[in-house]
Parts: sequence; C-alpha cells; structure tokens
Amino acid sequence: MLKKIVIQYQKLSPNLHKLISNVSWLFAAQVLRMGISLFVGVWVARYLGAKQFGLYNYALSFVMLFTPLIQLGLGGIVVRDLVREPGSRNEILGTAFVLKLIGGVATLLLTVGIIMYLRPEDSLSHLLVGIVAAGTIFRAFETIDFWFQSQIQSKYTVFSKSTGFLLISIVKILLIQMKAPLVAFALAGLAEIVVGSVGRIMAYNISGSLLTAWSVSFSRARVLLKESWPLLFSGAAIMIQARIDQVMLGQMIGESEVGQYSVAMRLIEVFGFVPGIVCQSIAPKITEVKLKNEKLYLDRLENVYRLMFILFLLISTPIFFGADKIVILLFGQEYQPAGILLSLFSIRLFFANFGVAKSLFITNESLFRYSLLTAVLGSIVNIAMNYILIPKYASVGALWATIASFATTVFIIDIFYPRMRGNLKLMIKAALTPWKLKLSLSSRN
Repeated sequence: MLKKIVIQYQKLSPNLHKLISNVSWLFAAQVLRMGISLFVGVWVARYLGAKQFGLYNYALSFVMLFTPLIQLGLGGIVVRDLVREPGSRNEILGTAFVLKLIGGVATLLLTVGIIMYLRPEDSLSHLLVGIVAAGTIFRAFETIDFWFQSQIQSKYTVFSKSTGFLLISIVKILLIQMKAPLVAFALAGLAEIVVGSVGRIMAYNISGSLLTAWSVSFSRARVLLKESWPLLFSGAAIMIQARIDQVMLGQMIGESEVGQYSVAMRLIEVFGFVPGIVCQSIAPKITEVKLKNEKLYLDRLENVYRLMFILFLLISTPIFFGADKIVILLFGQEYQPAGILLSLFSIRLFFANFGVAKSLFITNESLFRYSLLTAVLGSIVNIAMNYILIPKYASVGALWATIASFATTVFIIDIFYPRMRGNLKLMIKAALTPWKLKLSLSSRN
C-alpha cells in the first residue's frame, strides 16, 4: 500500500510536489503548535479559572479588534506583487514593513486610550491591554513571512516561530508551578511575539537574504495603500465579526461568560486551522494560473471550494456530536457550559472555510471594495444581533449572531452583486459535488 502511495506521489507535477511539501511544513508546525497550545491552554484555563481566563481573553479580543491597523490589508497584495515583480522584492518588503510598524504604534496608543475610557476604574484591564498591545509593534516583522509565502518556502519561518512558541510554553508551565498572577501570563504572550520576531530575522538571513537590503519607497507605499485600504477596513469589519462577541459579552454579561466562550473558541481553532494553511500555500499558484488561463483558473477555484467543504465535514462532524465530552474531559466541569458553544462553532466552520477560500477570488479579481462592503454589512448584522441576543441568551446568542453574520458575508450578499454571482455558483456547485475534487496545480489543462 505504501509503495503504491509513493508511486502515485512521484507521478504528481513538480508544482504539486512543492505545494505538498509547503503544506506539510505548515501542517506539521501547526499540529505541533495546536497540540502544545491545547495542553498548556487547558492547564492555564484550569489554573486561572473562568473569570480570570475570561478577563485575559477579553483583553486579547479587545486588542485584536485593532489589529487590521497592523495588517493594513497588505498580506495578499504583497504576496501577489512579489510573485509578479520578484525583482522589486526589497522595495516591496521594506515599504510593507514600515507601514506595518506605523500601524503597530497606532494600535498600542489607540487600545490603551480607549480601554481607559471604557473602564476608567479597572487598572488590571488597562495593564493587560497595554501588555497585549505592545506586541503589535513587533508584528511588523511578519512582513518576512510574505516573502516565504510567495516562494512557497514556509519551512524557514516554521522553525523560528515554533522555537519561540515552545520556549514560552515551557515558561507558562513554570508560571503555573510558581502560582504566578494573571499579568505574568500576559507578559509571556508578549515575549513569544518578540522571540518569534527575532526568529524570523534569523530565518531570513539563513535563507540568504538581508533585511539591510530593504528599502522604503513612498510611491510604492501610496500604491500599496491605494489598493489595500478597502482590505484594511474590510479586515477591521471581519475582525469585528470574529471578536466583538467576546468584547460585548465582557461588557454586557461578565468575564466568566467570556471564559466559557473562549474555551470553545480555542478548541475550534485547534481543529480549524487546516483551511487557512491550504489556501495560504495555494495562493501563489492560483495567481499564476489566473495570468495564463482564465477557464483553468475558475476550475482551480472550484476545486479549492470542494476541498473546503470536505475539510468542513471531516472536522466539524465529530466535534458537533462530541462537544460536551471534549470540553469536560479537557477543561473540567467548571467549563461544561462551553459544550453547546463548541457545537455551534463547528457549524460556523462551514462559512469560515468558504470565506477563507473566497478571499483567493477577491484578491485575484481586485474586488477589494466589494470585500469592504460585505465585511461592513456582516459586522453590522453581527453587532445588531449580539445586542439583541446576548442579554437573553448570553454566549449562545452571541454565536448565533456570528453564524448569521458569516452567512450574510460569504453567501447572501453575493446574490445582489453581479460580479460575484459566478463565484457564488462555483461555491454552491462545489458544496453539492465534493466527490469531483481534482488535485492539480498545473497551468495547463
């Protein structure tokens, strides 16, 4: 059997070999990260208890609402430009780095100022938000990842990020043994980002490149921002969809409810990372095919959507039926209410998977203003339904609000936008015909 698999693998195209290798590195790193994160996260959650764990996750979610200021919608555009203009990589990377650095400083100042206004007497919340937000400055070094993504060579950053993660995971275990306060865990999270940034720099140097070769171009910055600003705002709206639940729960119900919600979210993230890795690795090849053959490009997109649906079924089915047992086994009886939340999160994976894959179409068609429109409308739906449902149904209401907003963003709005109807048909067709999946990345039929 193994011999047959090896023979079939050898028959695959070089492009597909490269993709499988890249996905394997990312997948292995993420499995390691998620496995250790789950183990340490369970330990931390049990140690802190629902209220303190909820307060920490409230601070994390609050800061994450502002992370689009760091990302600036640059990710897909920078990777695309690196594929199209490999000779301009130092200018592209250097400019993107400076833009992200400015965004990180702005995020720190804004988050601290706003949390002090919202919770003037809560000094612990001020401190936690400040520590978490400080890490956003160092996230400018994530620019290095764009280069490796464009080359489908993620193994270089896998080592650096994994090393930092493993080191800080050990630190967190030691903090538990030392009976450390909540603030110490926030500082550990900041240290992980710093160590990861140093690792990225080392990986970039080892690959034969130097940050000192980067240059900043104001004209390039204008071009990037002109194209990415809709993605910046759509990213903000998407982040609201993903994180406003925890912030509103913390403000309207309390930190303990955020703790329950965070446990369910953490578990679904352990199982739901695969689609993002696949689409991240496929993106450069989809762009190449788009430039050469439009019909084949649409065929490849349809296959990506089929793959997203299959991944949804494989991941969500066991989670939906075993949610209560999973939560109690891992986190204990204190977190039992998170069981029903985990079941609902597994339903949300359907819309999340298709949303991730749909971003490939949006990027390659430069439909960034459309992306902004859908994200804003989805966020409005989410906030409105949270406001209505949270007081009566707490976390369960928050999750139904999120599912409704994701359905609006990923599918419903496309009905009313002519340029998206063709892609909507592709998504629906793919969901109805998953057995027709074809694995090929060749730019030829």
